[in-house]
Amino acid sequence: MTAQVDYLVVVFTATSGASGELLGSDEKELEQLVWQLVDVKNEKLGKVNELLIKPDLSDLTEEKEEVEEHEEEEKRSRADNVYTATSLETALNLFHLQLTNEVNSAGAGTSVCLCTDGPLHIRQVIHPEAASKNILVPDCFYSFFDLRKEFKKHFPTSDLKALNAHIMAESLSIPVDVPAMLDPSATPDPSAILSAEIAVQQVQVMGSIVLALLSEPFSHTFSTHERVSEKFETGTCSKMEKVCDNTVIRARGLPWQSSDQDIARFFRGLNIAKGGAALCLNAQGRRNGEALVRFVSEEHRDLALQRHKHHMGIRYIEVYKATGEDFLKIAGGTSNEVAIFLSREDQIIVRMRGLPFTATHEQVLTFFSPEEGLKEMCPVSGGKDGILFVRYPDGRPTGDAFVLFACEEHAQCALRKHKEILGRRYIELFKSTAAEVQQVLNRYSSAPLIPVAPAPLVSMLPTVSLLPPPGGMRDCLRLRGLPYTASIEDILTFLGEFTHDIRPHGVHMVLNQQARPSGDCFIQLTSPERAIQASQRLHKHIMSSQRGANSRYVEVFACSAEEMGLVLMGGSLSHTHTHAHTRSRSGTGLSPPPCLSPPSYSFAPAPPVMSAEAAAALYPPIGQVLLAPRHLPPGHAYYPPSAQLYMNYAAYYPSPPGSPTTLGFFPSPSSLSSPGGLVRMPGLTYNGNGVKDLLSAMQGYQCPAESMSLLSSSLMGQSSGGDASLMSLPALMTKPAGPYLDLTLL
Repeated sequence: MTAQVDYLVVVFTATSGASGELLGSDEKELEQLVWQLVDVKNEKLGKVNELLIKPDLSDLTEEKEEVEEHEEEEKRSRADNVYTATSLETALNLFHLQLTNEVNSAGAGTSVCLCTDGPLHIRQVIHPEAASKNILVPDCFYSFFDLRKEFKKHFPTSDLKALNAHIMAESLSIPVDVPAMLDPSATPDPSAILSAEIAVQQVQVMGSIVLALLSEPFSHTFSTHERVSEKFETGTCSKMEKVCDNTVIRARGLPWQSSDQDIARFFRGLNIAKGGAALCLNAQGRRNGEALVRFVSEEHRDLALQRHKHHMGIRYIEVYKATGEDFLKIAGGTSNEVAIFLSREDQIIVRMRGLPFTATHEQVLTFFSPEEGLKEMCPVSGGKDGILFVRYPDGRPTGDAFVLFACEEHAQCALRKHKEILGRRYIELFKSTAAEVQQVLNRYSSAPLIPVAPAPLVSMLPTVSLLPPPGGMRDCLRLRGLPYTASIEDILTFLGEFTHDIRPHGVHMVLNQQARPSGDCFIQLTSPERAIQASQRLHKHIMSSQRGANSRYVEVFACSAEEMGLVLMGGSLSHTHTHAHTRSRSGTGLSPPPCLSPPSYSFAPAPPVMSAEAAAALYPPIGQVLLAPRHLPPGHAYYPPSAQLYMNYAAYYPSPPGSPTTLGFFPSPSSLSSPGGLVRMPGLTYNGNGVKDLLSAMQGYQCPAESMSLLSSSLMGQSSGGDASLMSLPALMTKPAGPYLDLTLL
């Protein structure tokens, strides 16, 4: 709007809670709406109107006193016209009706715009309450003039946040009888509730200020108003884009099913930048209840921070400051394919999860096509171009896809297909956002999946390669895709006749980081021939679980003991095993455990926990720590027998196997021998640092009480609850096979 408006409507609101600069920050409801019409061309003031919003409590005897108080306020009011309403919706419609009638009766023009003392009355009171109650706001509340900003154009040195009606009137030499509550010389109390009389006086003062600005010598023109966004605009954001740190907030505590439109509704009244609502995902690709929101200016960001612990439904939402870098990590993208996919505006995005890896565009289109006898239509917008499959960097599908729909009706029809079957799998459907598309694509296309390598305990320990040598006897089975409720008994039932070929303690259940079954299992058999036969007969057969009704097909592969040991120590095997078992060395798909920091991973350098000098003082020579193992019969190499190992099992996944109970033994060079050893026991409980308890734990060793010592927590830089004990072993236990130390007792 560039031309002068015909009428200004000076508006002032009051809630049942805080006032002043904290107006609207406590989610209190609107109780009073006062306005006055200003004829801009003729420089005349209209009548002062007051609208009181109160529920109908006349039938409740315990509320009669409050009703009588409101009636007394109406009688004492200095307004020309006093109206009452029982709800916010009724009040807003009544305001719009009375304003329209007054403008039509004046007959001096038709263009009308609101004018307030600061943005809080519109942005923090009317729009948030209307959004929380699903009330449509009249169009006149989507544009307004901020009287403070208009005043500052003629008084540039004024502090915008410190301005109020009294200061502006005083600067314009307007004689006003302002109550002590609004006197700037007095100490204001923002938490105090304004009386109805003060609200009317505020409007009268603001009307006088508007007339003063319109008259000589200012001759001010009210031409450029502020706008309140009616709709959140979706869009894309490039990682190369510059985002100001003072325009971003982090919202925490969102319901998991909330969308970007729900976030925009929570911040209704504030202008969010295009594509500025980004939902955050956890490590499993699911929403974690957080979102990053980018606003158009710092002013709107500051107003958003005042909505800290406001409610979305029954949950309160925490609002904190964030940075532009945080926002770009979530919402920024670099893929041209994603940019083209998201370039279609006004499209509804639906995320598909759990797709078969062999799913095609035609199958997805068929999935959303209407069934026979049903009239519901949910056509995919753009056909094949409206489908985006998520893939790993090597091109393998992840089982996720995003689909575009032209309107909300088609998207809701598509979401009703949640958990329907495509192929042999049920498909999960969720309403998604452009930022979530970017985030999912960024996550799957970046490597490594573990972003930070843990700091080494002692910096001087060498790093070694754990990749098993090429070849090897493939006398083990890998079972992948087990039901999560499957037990060892279920696995033995699945193996059938091959159960007799399992070595003692040869079933290894692989657990994840939360100590739950990961769906993988390793079986040690007596011969490679039986392993090959088992993989050929049982591959993709169905396994049922006695503890659950679910059943799944299980993939069965033959592998070597070295490959099994690699996975159990935290490494990974490729998912591209061939059934013919004719892979070359370059095609094994082996990757070392994440703790070894291979050169292809770009970990940030982490400082060592201890310096080399401190480590030398704490730890004896290597030969006193790593002791010679007990010899094992062939076929029991749980971990690579040719490598010197230095591992911290607590930091990596998958966790050690649940069966057998022994983890195997760590080899050391035969040249390193020592008559004694030193054992470190970290992670002792608060009440477990007595010598008596340590003796009980080491009862299987020749360890007198005088040889034990407790390490001070200050040496390790740990809290008192994490003290580590040092226990000296005077001599190794000897067996016919030689001296040994069984680490499972530690």
